[in-house]
Amino acid sequence: MSIATRRPSTNRIILRNVSWETYERLLKDLENRSSPRLTYDRGVLEIMSPHFEHDRAKEILGYIAVAALEETDVDFESAASTTYKREDLERGFEPDGSFYIRSAQLVRRKKRLDMTVDPPPDLVLEIDVSGDSMDKLPLYAAMQVQEVWRFKDRSVEIRILEEARYVRRAKSLAIPVLDSKLISELMEASLHIQRPAWARHVRRRTPELLEASRA
Repeated sequence: MSIATRRPSTNRIILRNVSWETYERLLKDLENRSSPRLTYDRGVLEIMSPHFEHDRAKEILGYIAVAALEETDVDFESAASTTYKREDLERGFEPDGSFYIRSAQLVRRKKRLDMTVDPPPDLVLEIDVSGDSMDKLPLYAAMQVQEVWRFKDRSVEIRILEEARYVRRAKSLAIPVLDSKLISELMEASLHIQRPAWARHVRRRTPELLEASRA
């Protein structure tokens, strides 16, 4: 095992030549801790300790998703930063947020998920405020995650899986009432509005958009 890259400004370390067994041992050692988080891709291991800017953006983006789902009366399960891993693919990740929407009923009573038999999340959230994280899109694609919201440079990109690669789209498939422009606007508004007023604003916008789509 060798250290390939260290990024002290973002509390991120990347290691190479890491065995699957070592990755599994680290997961077990850290299973009752929220930090650090691990991403594993065929021998490359990223160890990341989130900081305030990162976790704040994660919570804001997750709230937007939850509010839209609740306001449109769509069933879902939030799986947060659950560890998703498959030994046969030699890949594993702990996202900034994840949601089961179409598959909510399939996982609701589960205590643990097994990615060899359970479905992948319908939506994954990724926060990249420092711009130096490893490219996780191929990893998500290998796991068949259908949609990724990526927050970077104060805006949100929506990526939809099409023929084993992600294509940027304006509108969400997982939560059709939302698009990248609105999500980005709501993220930006959270920096300038007190939280209770911002939360009311988010929940007001969703029914407005739903009514407009039905008109």
